Amino acid sequence: MVRLYLLGKKGFESLKKLKPRHLSSITDIVVGQDKNVSNDFSSEIRLLAKELNLLSYIRNYEKENKSIKLSIAIGWRWIISPATNLLVFHDSLLPKYRGFNPLVTALINGDTTIGVTVIEANEEFDTGNIVNHVKLNISYPIKIENAIEKLARLYADLLNEVLKDYLGKRLSSYPQKDNLASYSLWRDEDDYEIDWNLSATEIKRFIDAVGPPYKGAKTKLNGKWLRILDAASEKDVTIANRGPGKVLFKKKEGVYIVCGVGLLIVKDFYDDSGNLVSFENKFRLKFGQ
Repeated sequence: MVRLYLLGKKGFESLKKLKPRHLSSITDIVVGQDKNVSNDFSSEIRLLAKELNLLSYIRNYEKENKSIKLSIAIGWRWIISPATNLLVFHDSLLPKYRGFNPLVTALINGDTTIGVTVIEANEEFDTGNIVNHVKLNISYPIKIENAIEKLARLYADLLNEVLKDYLGKRLSSYPQKDNLASYSLWRDEDDYEIDWNLSATEIKRFIDAVGPPYKGAKTKLNGKWLRILDAASEKDVTIANRGPGKVLFKKKEGVYIVCGVGLLIVKDFYDDSGNLVSFENKFRLKFGQ
């Protein structure tokens, strides 16, 4: 009766923690693949589906199944047509952050409350009626990988809750408040670049929000791109001729980079092949150019 569309860690954890009494309601699973992350969990999802005696298909190779009465998409990034009898799990407390990468946007913005919303899909993305939601309070610093882990557990709980209500014919919904809506745009390679004019606190949040499983924040040095996967913010000092992106100190814990406000300590830099880049004999470094 129910087809699952699953992608990533959230999809895997939801399937892994599916209660035995709900297994018989699952007809099959469509598995997404994402080459832009270090692990899309597609292999893990398919292996687990096999262990649970559930049919699974890679996206675009699924077969027509007329017994499907409801579809549920978790972690999904693609259009599912038709958008009827489809529930979508979204990484925000809708109507806040409709659109793309809402969790990344929330962490960059420093939101202290994140969450998941289940909605009825319609022709306009992320505007459908709300079926269920759950909130989670967080504190900073927090890396995207850790936030995904926390949300994955919420996804699993919500899936079981939604299936229980659906099978018990108790599934209900209510409209979103459009006047409270905000949107989160899709991100491309340009959106990984660090703006050194921001404060050290903001840059630290940015680095943590776009790190693994994503590619990681990047900055230029002498025309070459470098990735920064971890950093620490440090209180400011008085700088008479402030120049964001310039190195002020070089100590055992790393280089101290001047930001719009504050300093950022970075120990390790990587090229796009994942190799460490060393600056042992260099001090006059300016990032961002």
